[in-house]
Amino acid sequence: MIKTQATALVPFLPSGPDFALALRFFETIGFVRKWESGDCVGLGFGGASFILQKYDSKEWAENQMVVIEVKDLEGYWQELDALKLAENFAGTKIKAPTDFPWGREIHLIDPAGVCWHVRQAA
Repeated sequence: MIKTQATALVPFLPSGPDFALALRFFETIGFVRKWESGDCVGLGFGGASFILQKYDSKEWAENQMVVIEVKDLEGYWQELDALKLAENFAGTKIKAPTDFPWGREIHLIDPAGVCWHVRQAA
């Protein structure tokens, strides 16, 4: 049995065709740049992080889903709704908080096509 414990999971995600647009999108929804190196940027939002890769793969993006938890789902929804993301970022879609058998979530499609499930932290 492995004794060492993981402390984080940090996925690489594709940016889609417009890397600069993707960066602006994630900064708009609360992520901050932690580091940059070549075609990758480390982004963080509270305890969540990922690496945005300058890579365009529609097939990958449209089959990728990510779950992120926030402290106040309804409050975050109000912030996101006010940003009019679908109007300001091409390819972006957003769905208001909805109840599912596994919990209440906001669904957000980023400019590359990745589906983000935003849910209330336990």
